[in-house]
Amino acid sequence: MKVLVVGGGGREHALCWRLARSPQLTRLYCAPGNPGTAGCATNVALAADDLTGLADFAAREAIDLTVVGPEVPLCEGLQAVFAARGLLVFGPSPAGARLEGSKVFAKQIMAQCGLRTAPFAVCERLAEATAYIGAHPGARVVKADGLAAGKGVVVAADAAQACRAARDFLEGEVLGPAGRRIVIEERLRGEEVSVLALCDGERVLTLPSCQDHKAVLDGDEGPNTGGMGAYSPAPVLGPELQRRVEEEILLPVVRGLAAQGTPYRGVLYAGLMIVAGEPYVLEFNCRFGDPETQPLMLRCSADLLPYLYGAARGELPRQPLQWDDRAALCVVLTAAGYPGPYRKGQPITGLEQAEALADVAVFHGGTAHDADGRLVTAGGRVLGVTALGEDVAAAQQRAYAAVRAIAWEGLHYRRDIGHRAVGRR
Repeated sequence: MKVLVVGGGGREHALCWRLARSPQLTRLYCAPGNPGTAGCATNVALAADDLTGLADFAAREAIDLTVVGPEVPLCEGLQAVFAARGLLVFGPSPAGARLEGSKVFAKQIMAQCGLRTAPFAVCERLAEATAYIGAHPGARVVKADGLAAGKGVVVAADAAQACRAARDFLEGEVLGPAGRRIVIEERLRGEEVSVLALCDGERVLTLPSCQDHKAVLDGDEGPNTGGMGAYSPAPVLGPELQRRVEEEILLPVVRGLAAQGTPYRGVLYAGLMIVAGEPYVLEFNCRFGDPETQPLMLRCSADLLPYLYGAARGELPRQPLQWDDRAALCVVLTAAGYPGPYRKGQPITGLEQAEALADVAVFHGGTAHDADGRLVTAGGRVLGVTALGEDVAAAQQRAYAAVRAIAWEGLHYRRDIGHRAVGRR
């Protein structure tokens, strides 16, 4: 089977790393890929949002399955472009991708399906937004409706900050069209957890739980990022609670979309807040998470390809996926200044020593080769150092041992990834 993975970050490297081990695979491509994916796939110089170029390549190379990593091409309609040419995609249709592409649509689906979520209001004018914030003391989360590259959510400390965020989105044009409609919701307090599932339009296959770390600094301080690390499984979500998430959240959404004529095929990612033992939905994403995919792929001990292929065809295999009983933890290494302006082109050393350690994999998120052939930094989130261990504490210890082998000027990382799970122990 010929497979094309779309994207060029750590998530796509992890997917390629796992898919390359499938006995059913004959050729694996990644567009655009990175120096890490080049070790297990053939990189293709096509941008992830070049929908026509990607479809032309898939048709020319007779690609059997295209696996889409980022949300942007899915929300822009990649699945529909491919389907029009008889090409199979693991990823939802544009209508299904609205779960991530529109915060308003997602909240409406939550309400229609009777899911637990924070009380909310949809606003298009500043006057109604400020009035709602003034009348609801708990309304402290302001979300832009559209995709905003991680900059579309403000968790405000007080009403004044919430009102400023509403003004910036609705009238300040800081996000352009993405902010012309907003969701204002009550701030929930509890512990966050991520649950991903493979969906075939009718059924779901829930993957092990994950917990990621968004804030850039230790202790969950500082601005939010695309993710500074993640681990799996997350102890906050025990087997019984995970069963309830599948039955009370994932399946109702898939069935609700099917009833609307929108069968959802791909990954359904539920970002949850556990409040007094009850799961509340914070958001839905329409793709694999990054960095959650890195520990998940390290723990996956089955052939993943038939499951992605089956889901895309509406025929998920009946047998469960097999997973390593051990925990996995990923530490993201970033360029200095991230998530603000950062420098590129810093030479990276120590990668070979880190990768030589047992049960360690290093996934490339933002790397490149310079004119001299040296591996250098090329993004904000540069590497995802991921390790297995008997429990989260052991995986944490092994991952940080590998991290200490790697260096470049200005390297930054959090030193407490997995702290909630280790604290529970």
